[in-house]
Amino acid sequence: MAASASKPHVLSFPIVIILMIILWSTPMAFAQCEAEPTYGCHDKAEAKKLKIIAIASILVASMVGVFSPLFSRLVPALGPDKDLFMVVKAFSSGVILATGYMHVLPDSFDNLTSDCLPENPWRKFPFTTFVAMLSALLTLMVDSFAMSMFKKHSANKALVADHNGTETLEKGNSQIENFGHGHGHCHGKMLSNDNKESQLLRNRVIAQVLEMGIIVHSVVIGLAIGASDNPCTIRPLVAAICFHQMFEGMGLGGCILQAEYKLKTKAIMAFFFATTTPFGIVLGIGLSSVYSESSPTALIVVGLLNACSAGLLNYMAMVDLLAADFMGPKLQANMKLQFWAYIAVLLGAGIMALMAKWA
Repeated sequence: MAASASKPHVLSFPIVIILMIILWSTPMAFAQCEAEPTYGCHDKAEAKKLKIIAIASILVASMVGVFSPLFSRLVPALGPDKDLFMVVKAFSSGVILATGYMHVLPDSFDNLTSDCLPENPWRKFPFTTFVAMLSALLTLMVDSFAMSMFKKHSANKALVADHNGTETLEKGNSQIENFGHGHGHCHGKMLSNDNKESQLLRNRVIAQVLEMGIIVHSVVIGLAIGASDNPCTIRPLVAAICFHQMFEGMGLGGCILQAEYKLKTKAIMAFFFATTTPFGIVLGIGLSSVYSESSPTALIVVGLLNACSAGLLNYMAMVDLLAADFMGPKLQANMKLQFWAYIAVLLGAGIMALMAKWA
């Protein structure tokens, strides 16, 4: 059961889908609403150098961010059961929340309300919020169905165990008292194990769905950098996205840590996160001669992908990360810790909101 929720190759699906959509849209990219200006801060040679620097620096920043929680077990104070871990996780959750609201959602609005698109229907209907709403509901469905399937599976196991216990009881009345005591102890232990397995499955669903949402956004960001020949735009973006990826990686790394995957799966998930933005940059460089971010097709595709990612990230941040922790027993029982966790959330969200000025 748990193994089916932890197959890392599922994470490659969003990248494949995005790649197919982008390749399909590139033949129409010449139909720009307006030609890019050839004057001003446009230097292909300088932009190419900055893109190479961006690939290396973003890769390193992403790896530092996503791997730092995974090695937190080496520091006793940062263990998953410690107060400091809760504060750091709250900071990371604030980062993910602000990423959805302050970075991804506004980008989708800009894309789908662009002057390059016809007024009807793109500026007559709020497609961004509509798609984000559907994406959040779809994420809820995945979350809900995964838990329902697990509970049904656990109930079937409990019935089999009770049936076996009844057969054992019928074999000898002389062991009734001992059996009753032992059965009660085992049944309680089974319920405890089911609760642990249920929480573990939930953590794994959270980690994988969150990573898929981040991957979509990361590829789109990388594609925009790779397709640009404007050093004045790329230079501040590189610094801002390095911080963005590092903080976002900390949030994802914390979720991967709580999912308790094996080392190989942890490494694969961290690798996907760290390489998606550099992959997007390389893809943008390769398609720069035919891809234009101002073409109607590109605006629609990127805008809808950003809206999907925003809905997913907003749902995950509010429901599966913040609400689950702040309504959980650990923070509810400790008002002081809850206060510092709120400060951490506001700090993480505030830093990411400030970064929206540049990226």
